[in-house]
Amino acid sequence: MSLQVSAIMLGVKDLTGAKKFYTEGLGCTLEKDTNHFVLLGLGDGSPQLALYEWEAAAQDAGVPSEGSGFRGASFHFNPDTREEVDTMIRDAVAAGGSVVKPAAPAQWGGYFGYFADPDGYLWKVTTYGE
Repeated sequence: MSLQVSAIMLGVKDLTGAKKFYTEGLGCTLEKDTNHFVLLGLGDGSPQLALYEWEAAAQDAGVPSEGSGFRGASFHFNPDTREEVDTMIRDAVAAGGSVVKPAAPAQWGGYFGYFADPDGYLWKVTTYGE
């Protein structure tokens, strides 16, 4: 059996706000919406993004809900151009996210920046194009 990611789940503090951030701000499609859980489409070839209320997600996994800081993970978008990188970060900020690292040329030749969603999840937006 090969490992295949079908969905990425994020525990969120404000499900309504997170849903708005990802659908209205970043253009994800709403595929399922329940009291404690939202399932979003990220586009062709991408896994789905599941948003789960923080406490309910911790309870589902059987772990404590306390804790914060760097979670040891980031999620990556790879658009084709620098303009798209800037636009995506700008859209995330307009939707309630924050810039973690402004987009800038990288020493390896690409161009990237980071934003955080309202719950602090890190998203890297990078291109290898012009």
